[in-house]
Amino acid sequence: MEKYNVLIVDDILMNRVLLKELLFDVANEIKEAKNGLEALDILKANSIDIILMDIEMPKMNGLETTKYIRTKLPHPQNNLPIIALTAHNPNDFFEDFSEAGFNDLLTKPYSFEKIKKAIDSAL
Repeated sequence: MEKYNVLIVDDILMNRVLLKELLFDVANEIKEAKNGLEALDILKANSIDIILMDIEMPKMNGLETTKYIRTKLPHPQNNLPIIALTAHNPNDFFEDFSEAGFNDLLTKPYSFEKIKKAIDSAL
């Protein structure tokens, strides 16, 4: 099984811990950010294959961060697969997650099967 360099962007520590556990079999390396600003710094300094992006975060939320990645970062970073993560109704944030720049959307509760399917689909 191919393994990937994953960036988890979520302001809640327990969510990051859970995602790291679920990604153990598919991730080569996992980087973590608490908000979009930290995520951008990590992207500029590391090779990342896929991003799991919470939508609601302080400082710079998932929508703002994804828009920045898609419009301001150079190729190939601006085309990285980004999977939106939310515990809320996604319709509260956007009608179409792909128009917001996300490749896929996962709602809680997360499971290994849901995450693996989303990663396989994006990559």
